[in-house]
Amino acid sequence: MRHILSLLVENEAGALSRISGLFSARGFNIESLTVAATEDPTVSRMTIVTSGSDAIIEQITKHLNKLVDVIKVVDLNESEHIERELMLVKVRADDSSREELMRLSDIFRGRIIDVDENSYTIEITGNGDKLDAFLKALKPELILETVRTGVSGIARGEKAIRV
Repeated sequence: MRHILSLLVENEAGALSRISGLFSARGFNIESLTVAATEDPTVSRMTIVTSGSDAIIEQITKHLNKLVDVIKVVDLNESEHIERELMLVKVRADDSSREELMRLSDIFRGRIIDVDENSYTIEITGNGDKLDAFLKALKPELILETVRTGVSGIARGEKAIRV
């Protein structure tokens, strides 16, 4: 089962390396990883998407909590949450495909953020299924490059992860 782990960690050199090393050493896969400083510059928020049974996720959580850099670990799957991912797609846009690409971008609530003689760069935000559906809707020969940020997640309502 897919789990989204949200961590608060000390914003110090080597923290990311120690956390990813823990996953690697125990043979756990990281499907997606995002990290950035929070409103407190000494603390970073890390979002890790991984897969495993509840027992494996519990084991991962226990190991993470033992690391000095880790302040708090929460499995967002344990409550209602919101998850989003950002994708940038550079597509070939010749005269015959420009209108179709603009229409498709509008349908998926994307934005064309860069226009070139021969290409568009489209920005789309949503859950992974939405981004995958957009890619499937495009003709494969039009896709020049794709970049995805990975999942960011947050609990719904007033529930918050705090130090």
